[in-house]
Amino acid sequence: MIYLLLFWEFFKTGLLAVGGGLATLPFLSNMADTTGWFTHSQLADMVAVSESTPGPMGVNMATYVGYTTAGIPGALIATLGLITPSIIVILIIAGFLKSFRDNRFVNSVFLCLRPASTGLIVASGLSVAAMTFFGVSDIASITLDAVKAFDWKALVLAVILLVVTRWIKPTKKLHPIVWILASAVVGVVFSFAGV
Repeated sequence: MIYLLLFWEFFKTGLLAVGGGLATLPFLSNMADTTGWFTHSQLADMVAVSESTPGPMGVNMATYVGYTTAGIPGALIATLGLITPSIIVILIIAGFLKSFRDNRFVNSVFLCLRPASTGLIVASGLSVAAMTFFGVSDIASITLDAVKAFDWKALVLAVILLVVTRWIKPTKKLHPIVWILASAVVGVVFSFAGV
């Protein structure tokens, strides 16, 4: 039964999360609340691990949740659930590609999907910021106690990374993996705690 539930939850996520891996975060946050398979703190860890490992972020997170919930078969089923809607849509579109290319209705749909996926990604970014800086699951959960518990080390690290990756010429062109590894080392050396 757990396998069917894993497949279904990730099938819904794959079907509705338009905009890439970060667009899956609101669905995963809801999944954490409704299924209890993982906590919001574990979700923050999943984002960090998924961003720093090869492969699509959404697939990495589905695999992680599936594995922690039901082992290797769970990882395979959750991943399959997430990618199945995309495969179905691609097969359907491939069959009608020629007629879709210049269809004004299809162009209108994609025009409407852009702001929707942008909104999902912004909401995900705000949730990650709330988890990182305040230790809460989303922006709406920030209380006075959360503000008092603000993680200044995380803010300092974020500002330093922003400056060295955007405005300092010698470090600006370094590969992102360098920054991921450097951030991991800084996290260990300065004992960054999980939310």
